Amino acid sequence: MAYTTKTEIPDEVNNYYVRTLLERLLPLLVHTKFGQVTDIPRKSGSNTIKWRRYNSLSAATTPLTEGTTPDGSQLSVTDITADVLQYGDFLLITDVVDYESQDAVLTEANQVLGEQAGLTLDELARNVLVAGTTVQYCDNRANRYLIIASSLITANEIREAVTTLSTNNAKKIRRMVNPSTGFNTTPINAAYIGIVHPKVSYTLKTLTGWVPVAAYPSQADVIEGEIGSLDDVRFIETSEAKTWTAAAASAAVAVYATLILGQNAYGISRISGEAMQSIIKPLGSAGSADPLNQRTTSGWKATFITKILDDNAMLRIEGSAAL
Repeated sequence: MAYTTKTEIPDEVNNYYVRTLLERLLPLLVHTKFGQVTDIPRKSGSNTIKWRRYNSLSAATTPLTEGTTPDGSQLSVTDITADVLQYGDFLLITDVVDYESQDAVLTEANQVLGEQAGLTLDELARNVLVAGTTVQYCDNRANRYLIIASSLITANEIREAVTTLSTNNAKKIRRMVNPSTGFNTTPINAAYIGIVHPKVSYTLKTLTGWVPVAAYPSQADVIEGEIGSLDDVRFIETSEAKTWTAAAASAAVAVYATLILGQNAYGISRISGEAMQSIIKPLGSAGSADPLNQRTTSGWKATFITKILDDNAMLRIEGSAAL
């Protein structure tokens, strides 16, 4: 078991000690903001959620015969299921750290754990989304492993992605999950949403047709992290965008995923009331397991699952970057 002791947090007074702690550099977490959130009620008897879609009927183009009743059509459904799973982590801090350190160690521990929890859920969602089957490779490459350094994103790649989604009848996103609550939604101007890595946005900003956020006629519903738009896509930048390493012509090439999302492309579920918990066990709370009051723990626990609901409502562009 890992302990946080004075080895990990050494004495501060060996040198002049700045009491204001340095800020951590954190990524913007966006992958959970644009899904359909439906929680499973607590004590429902199952951790499995089922989304259902009634399938469209084909056009009825055969003329009716006078006096003859046609065969009619049948309804059909598509069911999508997923199991909500549990995730979590904790820190174990000794009493020596608590009474010797000048820092508010437990407060900092809680903040670090909260950041870890957010990062965990974002990466879980991202890894599901980048496994979607609707994919477009820059520079007309056949697959990820043939992408080369010059396979950069272009305005035509964005327009092709928009055309694919429009052809699939994918609806533009009009609401996003409110980041302050994690489940309520906030209306936004209708658009497809692009999630892009900073190294790819470097190229996006040079493209003809690019409109930076500063040039928007209204700043009223600018999304956190939004950097601009091109065609019908509003782009949000995050260093958490998925990256792979591919070997093209015997050279390692970084390949970046740019996700283009439509409405209801994916779903998110938790157990109601168990979505996220912060758990602190003070010194001595373990009873006989901590007879000398030597250990404090701080941790988090969450229930979570992400599931693609319609591959036709989302698309992934894969390419390299100019930097």
